[in-house]
Amino acid sequence: MVRITQQRARCIGCNACVEAASYRWRISRKDGKCTLVGASEKKGFYSILVGDDEFDDNTFAARHCPVNIIRVERTK
Repeated sequence: MVRITQQRARCIGCNACVEAASYRWRISRKDGKCTLVGASEKKGFYSILVGDDEFDDNTFAARHCPVNIIRVERTK
């Protein structure tokens, strides 16, 4: 399993994550920030557990995020 975490409040809406993994990221029409699809929020952090098949695309998204607010880690 893979855990993806985003600190959404710091997002600048650059769209890099959407370009990397459009099935997991969307731009909100409400505020222009990126949204982690299917995630739950806790204390300002959005997080979701996904399958191993999403690791590469979302790691690419995290590396290209200019404000460094995305974390991708393998879990046991």
